Amino acid sequence: MSDHITEIIVFTLLFLLVSGMGFVAARWRAPKDMEHLDEWGLGGRSFGGWITWFLVGGDLYTAYTFVAVPALIFGAGAAGFFAVPYTIVIYPLFFLILIRLWSVSHRHGFVTPADFVRTRFDSPTLALLVAITGIVATMPYIALQLVGIEAVLKTMGVTGDSLIARHAPIIIAFAILAAYTYQSGLRAPALIAFVKDTLIYIVILVAVIYLPAKLGGWGSIFDAAEAKFTASPAPNDGITLNANNQLQYVTLALGSALALFLYPHSITGVLASKNRNVIKRNMSALPAYSFLLGLLALLGYAAIASNVKPLTDPATGKVDSNTVVPLLFDMQFPAWFAGVAFAAIGIGALVPAAIMSIAAANLFTRNIYKEYLRKDATNAQEARVSKITSLVVKVGAVACIVFLDPQFSIDLQLIGGIIILQTAPAVALGLFTRWLHRGGLIAGWVVGMALSMWMLWQIPNAATGKAHFGGSAFPLSDFGFDTKRTIYVGFVTVLVNLLVAVVATLILRAAKTPDGVDGTTADDYYADEGDPRVDKDVAATVDHQSST
Repeated sequence: MSDHITEIIVFTLLFLLVSGMGFVAARWRAPKDMEHLDEWGLGGRSFGGWITWFLVGGDLYTAYTFVAVPALIFGAGAAGFFAVPYTIVIYPLFFLILIRLWSVSHRHGFVTPADFVRTRFDSPTLALLVAITGIVATMPYIALQLVGIEAVLKTMGVTGDSLIARHAPIIIAFAILAAYTYQSGLRAPALIAFVKDTLIYIVILVAVIYLPAKLGGWGSIFDAAEAKFTASPAPNDGITLNANNQLQYVTLALGSALALFLYPHSITGVLASKNRNVIKRNMSALPAYSFLLGLLALLGYAAIASNVKPLTDPATGKVDSNTVVPLLFDMQFPAWFAGVAFAAIGIGALVPAAIMSIAAANLFTRNIYKEYLRKDATNAQEARVSKITSLVVKVGAVACIVFLDPQFSIDLQLIGGIIILQTAPAVALGLFTRWLHRGGLIAGWVVGMALSMWMLWQIPNAATGKAHFGGSAFPLSDFGFDTKRTIYVGFVTVLVNLLVAVVATLILRAAKTPDGVDGTTADDYYADEGDPRVDKDVAATVDHQSST
C-alpha cells in the first residue's frame, strides 16, 4: 500500500468532495417539501438540458462500463466493441419513444414505467410483472458498480485478508452513498454527475493522447494486440470479428440498445426532465458519450501493449479481468493522475448506483406497496417508503459483493439485460398502440421469460468451467442449424415474446375477452410543460378504472 500513498490521498480527497456535494444537494434547487416522490425520486421534474445530459449520461456510462468494456476487449478482442454501435443506435430510436413516455407521465403523474402500464392496459397484474422485472434487473446492476470500485481498491492495495477487512472500504463508501441519497434523493446524483463526467472526460482524453506517446503510437498498440490474438486459440476474434461471431455481435448490439432505456433508472433520469425539448436535445447530444466510449474501449488494446497482467483475487484464486484498466493507469500515469483516474471510476459508481436504487425503490413503492399493501398511502408515506427501500436495495447490493463470487453478480446483470427486454412490448409498444391485449402481453412475458431462462441454462462457459448461465451467446446448432454461429439470447426471446403476445391477442379478441379501460388519451402523448397534470396521485386513476 505504501507505493500507492499519493493515489490513495487523491482518491480519498475527491471522494470526500463529491460526498459533501451529495449532502449539499438537498438544498440545491430545494423544494418546499421533499416528502413527495416527484421531489425526492424525480428531482421535482424540473431538470434542464445540461443537468439532464450529465444525469442521463452519468447514469448510462458507469464505473463498470469504465472497467468492463476495455477488459472485454483485452480478453476477447473486437467483440467488445459491440457497446459502441448499440449506444449510437439507441438515441434516434428512443428520441421517438421517450418524449411520448415523458408526456403521458407528465400529464398523469407517473413515476415508473409500471405506472404507465397500469393505466394504459388497466392491468395491475401486468404492471406488477413490469415492476418486479425492473427491480430484479436493476439489483445486480447496482452490485456491479461495487465491482468497479473494488477493482480500483485492489489496484491501490487497499485490501485485507479477512472478509470484513477486504470489503470495509466498499461498505463505508456505500454507507455514505446511502446517507446522502436518503437525504437528497435524485438531486444528489444529478449534482455529482457534473464532477463525475468531467473527471471521466479528462482522464480518457489524456489517456488516448498520453498512452500512445509512451507506447510507440497506435500502430504499435494495434500490432501488439494482433500478435496476442493471433497466438490465442478460438473463440477470440482478434482486432476484427471472425465469421462465427458476426451475428452475435449484431444481435447483441441491437438487443442491448432496446434494453438500455427500458431499465428503470434510465427512465427515471428522463422523467426528471422539465419538458419535451430537453429530452429531444439530450437524445441528439448524448452520442458524444458514445465517442468517449469508443476511446475508452481502445484502452483494452493499450493494456495489451503495456503487458498488463490482471490481478488474482486472493479469496477465489481467479484472475480479475476488471483490474486491467486500473493497472494500466497505475503502470503508465504519474501517481497523482492515477489517483484522479481512480477517483473518476469510484465516483462513476456512485451516480448510477444512487439513481438505480432510487428507481428500484420507486417501483416497489408505487407498484407493490401502494397497489397491494396500502392503497390510501399519502405522498409523504410514499416518499418515506421509497427512501427506506432505497437503503435496503443498497444493502442487498453490498451483500452480493461481500458474500458472493463477483462473477455471480456479472452473470446476474447479463440475465438482467435479457429479462428487461421482456417488458418492451408493454412499455415501448404500449406508447404507440393499445391493440395488444393485456392478457396477450402477460402471456408473451411468461413465454419470453421461460425461454430466456432455458436458453441461458444451455450456455456453458469454458473459461470459468461453468456448465450453465455461462454467457448470452446461444449456439444456433442447438436449434438444429448446421453452423457454429451464435445469437444473442435477448434478441430471440423478445421476438418470441412479441409473437406470442400477437397470437394471444388475436385469440382473446376473437373470444371477446374484456380488455379493461385505457386510462390515457391521444393528446396525453404530446403534453408539454405547462399542460395540466394529474399529479394528485396515480391512485385517482386507479380508483376511476376500478369503478368503471
